[in-house]
Amino acid sequence: MAPGVLWSRIPLPLRLNHVNVWALEDEAGWTVIDAGPDTMAAREIWETLFAGPLRGKPITRLIATHGHLDHVGLAGWFVQRQDACFTATLTEWQGARLRRLGEDDAAGQMDRFLIRHGCDPQSLQGFASHRATTMKLLGEQPPELVRIREGDEVRIGGRVWRVIVAGGHADEHASFYCEADRILIAGDQVLPRITPVIGVFPSQPLADPLSDYLASLTRFEDLPPDCLVLPSHGEPFFGLRTRIAALREHHEERLARILELVAEPATCWTVAASVFARAVSEGQGRLALAESLAHLHRLARLGEVATLHDGHDETIRFVRTAGRPRAS
Repeated sequence: MAPGVLWSRIPLPLRLNHVNVWALEDEAGWTVIDAGPDTMAAREIWETLFAGPLRGKPITRLIATHGHLDHVGLAGWFVQRQDACFTATLTEWQGARLRRLGEDDAAGQMDRFLIRHGCDPQSLQGFASHRATTMKLLGEQPPELVRIREGDEVRIGGRVWRVIVAGGHADEHASFYCEADRILIAGDQVLPRITPVIGVFPSQPLADPLSDYLASLTRFEDLPPDCLVLPSHGEPFFGLRTRIAALREHHEERLARILELVAEPATCWTVAASVFARAVSEGQGRLALAESLAHLHRLARLGEVATLHDGHDETIRFVRTAGRPRAS
């Protein structure tokens, strides 16, 4: 993609079928950004890369953009296999370790969360099966961390990369910008064709990640419009500001659609089944509910939606606030 910047694609056994990883040549070897899922196919690909394109030189550092399983599922194996140090934001490292260690407790918490938002027993069973499959992709996590924060500078192979930490898709997602060469390793924060998952999950049931995500885009809009964007999914692209404008428009359209659906009180699952009908039919209902809830919480923050709690069965419903204009 640029001198000393290599692109590889690791397959995912999911509807989103790949994740991009980046190898940056350094004086002592290579720095790799993201590792992919913990699958045998991913391990075999990395062994091929170690011996081939990476020319047998050592990988001295693995950097994670964030702690989702398609990015750090293989991180523990990778660090041990290469004797590399692991670098990430603190929250993302801790989050991945907690998900790995606390899966038994998380299953019951997930069911209670889903039931309160209107999911039926059949859906719960499907969600549990899907979750069991995906959690197998999250392997052991590195036992120690080199922490990065917003505004830090990471030096790799003569380049300086500024760390941009943003919320919404993940709590402390890290992107990396090289001002000298105008290259942005965007991770999942800005994708070329799809939108990153912005969802509310049981661990933070009252979160408003969509507001966090929309606010974070301002920092990317300030980057040069002609920079090369290296995303975690899809193909590298130019046109960062145009893409950010499209992402904003997409979420505004979805907010307007959801607001129409809660003219009368409705559960989040009812909303998700309408807005994300295809995703629900294809077994992605859990993410559809999480995204719908993120948009409902954004509307609630804007004062356009009220939350209703049923004291009898603890079901949560949402309803449009009478007389409120559509905010932007």
